[in-house]
Amino acid sequence: MIPYGSLVVFVTPKGRRYIKRLEEGQDWHSNDGTLPAAQVAALDFGSETRTSLDVPIRVQEATLFDRLQGIKRQTQIIYPKDIAYICLRLGAGPGRTIIEAGCGSGGLTLGLSWFCGPTGKVVGHEAREEFFKLVRRNLAWAGAGDNVDLHHRDIAHGFAVNGADALFLDVRNPWDYLGHAACAVRPGASLGFLLPTVDQVGRLLLGLEQGPFAETEVCEILIRRWKPVADRLRPEDRMIAHTGFLIFCRRQERSEDFESRRPLGTRERKQEAARLARLDLAARG
Repeated sequence: MIPYGSLVVFVTPKGRRYIKRLEEGQDWHSNDGTLPAAQVAALDFGSETRTSLDVPIRVQEATLFDRLQGIKRQTQIIYPKDIAYICLRLGAGPGRTIIEAGCGSGGLTLGLSWFCGPTGKVVGHEAREEFFKLVRRNLAWAGAGDNVDLHHRDIAHGFAVNGADALFLDVRNPWDYLGHAACAVRPGASLGFLLPTVDQVGRLLLGLEQGPFAETEVCEILIRRWKPVADRLRPEDRMIAHTGFLIFCRRQERSEDFESRRPLGTRERKQEAARLARLDLAARG
């Protein structure tokens, strides 16, 4: 039986998916007919039932992917393909404390909350009041967020916690907050950033060069689905391509001894010389 209060996905023969909360006495109405709540509650997930118009409907449990697709949006949310990699790179999991800033509509907040579980903690920061309230509503709707400590706060004044295991910034100018970020996480912690343009990525990289950060990675994640037809397998005509640049690094104090021992080819030596020249210029002011 499906408990009342559960998020349920109704799948129609046309492939449409509707995610609804199962509430006692609140029937589901659609162009395919009506499904009484009591009829759905008597089923198990994975069952098939019929509407008042005798249309078959599949009843499925809402996964994290479904919940991410169903949250209300006032901003562009981070895509599931990016959320999965972010959670892995930040090490989101039980017992971990993850800082997030720029929560927007709460897509990544939901993902971090899901992976951190009851013993983990997500410390969110959102400066805009309308988004702060939206994140709370979306987390409550998705049945998550008990492990989320959400702050209506401008990170220009610093973060709400120190010694966190990881940090993620989805803000327009993350280079302005690198000093606060370094103080908010423990040594060796992972940091992540999301930026839409190449110019912003370049400016962030310059900022990372001047701080206690190392092991920098810049990437983008593309996903191309294939048509699941056994004898005519081919890619779909459309794909989810570039949605943003992801940048990751570690909070790591640099040492000349460590850097000097890295094997460098001709190109790498030129790049290192240019980096040192930039640092020298920045030190001179």
